[in-house]
Amino acid sequence: MSDLIIEDFKDSILKITLNNPSQQNTLSLQFINDLKKIIENADSSDEVKVIILSSSGKVFSAGHNLKEIKSHRKDKDQGLQFFTTLINSCSDLMLKIINNSKPVIAEVNGIATAAGCQLVASCDLAYASDNSKFATPGVNIGLFCSTPMVALSRVVNNKHSMEMLLTGDLINADKAKSIGLINNFFNEDKLVNKTREMAVRIANKSSLTLRIGKKAFYNQTEMKISDAYKYASEIMIKNMMNQDSEEGIEAFLEKREPNWS
Repeated sequence: MSDLIIEDFKDSILKITLNNPSQQNTLSLQFINDLKKIIENADSSDEVKVIILSSSGKVFSAGHNLKEIKSHRKDKDQGLQFFTTLINSCSDLMLKIINNSKPVIAEVNGIATAAGCQLVASCDLAYASDNSKFATPGVNIGLFCSTPMVALSRVVNNKHSMEMLLTGDLINADKAKSIGLINNFFNEDKLVNKTREMAVRIANKSSLTLRIGKKAFYNQTEMKISDAYKYASEIMIKNMMNQDSEEGIEAFLEKREPNWS
């Protein structure tokens, strides 16, 4: 991997930093593929329990690299093959975050637009600095943010999602919290510590239980309520039969800290 993405592993937490501030951490095809590989490796690691996704510079991510997109207009097919590969790869990255067995937390300090905003919406949790801003501005350049819309509309209600998509306007951290795009925001100098505190809290839970719960959460959101209850009941029963559930209940009743498997 290049130094455009930095990995820092400590205390079961993997911090991934997008480190291309001169290019506003834009998601070029190579950048997307490198990030996907890191996310995949973290998913299969027994050591990693939580992932934090952060950035360097004043822009979390400005989305796709428009200069890269423009350069492929000169291809024989006017860029069709490249655009197909780029958009499909980006969608795959978002799915790898959602389907990752480890909780993924966005730590946003700056501006997140288009696919950068999609990246934030795709994470399980998101915390931001009070000066952060978010937008899906594709409509302003004649390119509706259709794929960011998928992530956005699953965490933000229809009216607020459509307002962002139709206007392309930037919203501040307070508005982002109020509509559910982020969990909370803090002073810039407190963001890193606050995000890590949450990551540590989660990392101290049973990895098996987190894996079961995250998968079940996203699966049931796509079901009608009767099917969701049936599915969740089956999951909970299986969860009750595993070792960590037994240990957790015993530890609670005995008023001690659990020893997870």
